[in-house]
Amino acid sequence: MAEKTGTDPWILAAGASVILSWYEFFLRDNKEMGLFVGLWPPTFLAFASYFEQRRTGRLLDRLTGRSGVVESVERMIQNR
Repeated sequence: MAEKTGTDPWILAAGASVILSWYEFFLRDNKEMGLFVGLWPPTFLAFASYFEQRRTGRLLDRLTGRSGVVESVERMIQNR
């Protein structure tokens, strides 16, 4: 779905948390909550990166006919 619209839900969540962080910090003068919520965007983006790497790895394994990481490591060791 994200590829069709060009909008990744993880990026939307990170952006929303930045806005919520600013709201809490500046408008509600709740600095602790603003700082706490401000720590969320890097976490959301890290999860997005992790899931994208897993998806890409699985696609690569399917295209090359490999069954997974263990087989890939075994082939690397044997080809030395």
